[in-house]
Amino acid sequence: MSTIAMERDIMDRKIISVSKKRQITIPLQFYKHLNLGSEVECSLEDGKIIIQPLHREPSEFSVEILEDLVSQGYSGDELVEQFKVQSKNIKKAVTNMLEEADAIAAGEKKAANFDDIFGSED
Repeated sequence: MSTIAMERDIMDRKIISVSKKRQITIPLQFYKHLNLGSEVECSLEDGKIIIQPLHREPSEFSVEILEDLVSQGYSGDELVEQFKVQSKNIKKAVTNMLEEADAIAAGEKKAANFDDIFGSED
């Protein structure tokens, strides 16, 4: 094996411990190399856990949030602060919806039907 291949293999692989709380520490060289921030995206692919930098796309609701806040009279720094709050609320709501959908798919929770949401006309 060439020296370059060995160096690459050392950089690409590292055995790390998993704590009793299922936590791991990302090696500093990996963290720096990938320019990771405070959050990463974790997914399962072909029986492997993939941890990669989180690439945030602008929220699909950004325009709607801003229009609503402006209509409420917010501007300047206050607008920015309220936008941050509302954006976090959207993220929490989407996370809750995904968790609920997973629970329904796993049979842990009953799905709501049309009448459950809008009531019947009896």
